[in-house]
Amino acid sequence: MIFFTRHRNLFILHFTVLIWGFTGVLGSLISTPALQLVWYRVLIAALTLIGYHFIMRKEMLVPTKDILKFMGVGLLVGLHWVLFFQAIKVSTVSVTLVTLSSLTLFTSILEPLFYRRKMSIGDILVGVVIIFGIYLIFKFEFKYWLGISLGLGAALCASVFSILNGQMVQKTSPSIITQYEMIGAFIGVSLVLLFTGQFDENMLLSSSDFFYLFVLGSICTALAYVLGVAVMKELSAFTVALVTNLEPVYGIVLAFFFIGSTEKMSVGFYAGAIIILGAVFVYPTLKTKLLNLKAAA
Repeated sequence: MIFFTRHRNLFILHFTVLIWGFTGVLGSLISTPALQLVWYRVLIAALTLIGYHFIMRKEMLVPTKDILKFMGVGLLVGLHWVLFFQAIKVSTVSVTLVTLSSLTLFTSILEPLFYRRKMSIGDILVGVVIIFGIYLIFKFEFKYWLGISLGLGAALCASVFSILNGQMVQKTSPSIITQYEMIGAFIGVSLVLLFTGQFDENMLLSSSDFFYLFVLGSICTALAYVLGVAVMKELSAFTVALVTNLEPVYGIVLAFFFIGSTEKMSVGFYAGAIIILGAVFVYPTLKTKLLNLKAAA
């Protein structure tokens, strides 16, 4: 029974990461500009989560100071998505997803600062490897320099709000945190649209854009998040982190099938991608084995 439960949760986790990987494809298929796209995404995600909590009869009220904190982090989430989708629109899904893998690099630097602990030598070394991989991508795909730069910015934002979420989730339900983060992102993006006069014809959606945005907001954001949280109750944090690293791989494969020729890159790009993804995959395994050896000694 335990064997079946574990494999079922592993399947759900892989399915969830596959959905996350499809986000980049949807961002490329949706013709709406990045800012308006994120506005619709966070609106749909917020309404979906509010509906989910209402149906499940979950308490949604938390202290005001916590709501303001969650919504503040939501502004960072919104900025992350704007940078992410803009990177896709000025480059490709593959370039953006691989660049986003630098999240590991930023986290290895920022997490010790947030928690006031010594930086690991291993973290520094894997960071250097990732930097080299990014350098190769820059060198061979320089025409996408803006997309790479935006992708790095998106990764930096994701690193910061992931660390903050890791602190906040100790006291509050993850789905409640995400609900208020989506509301915060919605308010932030709305204000930017309002003050820059971008509540214009770009807000109008074609039938295909509406469908893709609904899938993006409800399935790729709200549903995927609920599934991701559910499996964390049964699977180890290491297993979840390792499988989550497959997101750019799934995303690149999906982009190739759905978008085709625009996703074909140079040999240098794939060399850089292999270096980055290899570092992201191999390092957690080596780190865990070393910790186990130290514990056994």
